[in-house]
Amino acid sequence: MSTSETRVRPRRAGNTTAARKAPASRKTASSKKDPARLPAKSPARAMPAASKRTPKAASKAATRAAPKKAPAKTPRKRVKPDLGQDVYARLHGVVTTALEDLKARDTREIDVRGKTSVTDLIVVTSGTSTRHVKSIADEVVRSAKKIGLPPIGVEGQREAEWVLVDLGDIVVHVMLPRTREFYGLERLWTVGDEDHPEVLAG
Repeated sequence: MSTSETRVRPRRAGNTTAARKAPASRKTASSKKDPARLPAKSPARAMPAASKRTPKAASKAATRAAPKKAPAKTPRKRVKPDLGQDVYARLHGVVTTALEDLKARDTREIDVRGKTSVTDLIVVTSGTSTRHVKSIADEVVRSAKKIGLPPIGVEGQREAEWVLVDLGDIVVHVMLPRTREFYGLERLWTVGDEDHPEVLAG
């Protein structure tokens, strides 16, 4: 066979077109965005807007949101008694003033220093009603606390027919007239004295 008669191999239909189009198809496939292949957003970008505040602004916001605390109450200081003065004289003055201010009636003082070691002076007085009796006793207690000598005990405030205020050196009995007459404390503590009611009666 001669050279001129060499057969030319025919090109297959579609080979060239497929070969040329193959790279283009790859580019098209790769150019599409695949959500699975996309990188996850960084945590800095995903943070909410509130967290991007400056520390100063955040502290101000926290201060505004925090509830306001009630101011602490300062404890009252207890008045200490002045030991340089006579405690008995101070108590006697306080009791006398309190009874006069509350209009106590028929007040009598009985010195019992030679008869008992419990107290030195017993004060017996009367009120016109249970409310008046309670008010007199409360004023005596309040006045004694002001000078730093609170009472040792108070009894009978609920019924208020006979209220006893124990101040140590002085014991105050505030009573209704009928209760005072029934128990007769003056007669009990003045037996044998010159100012006893029976002695004075002759």
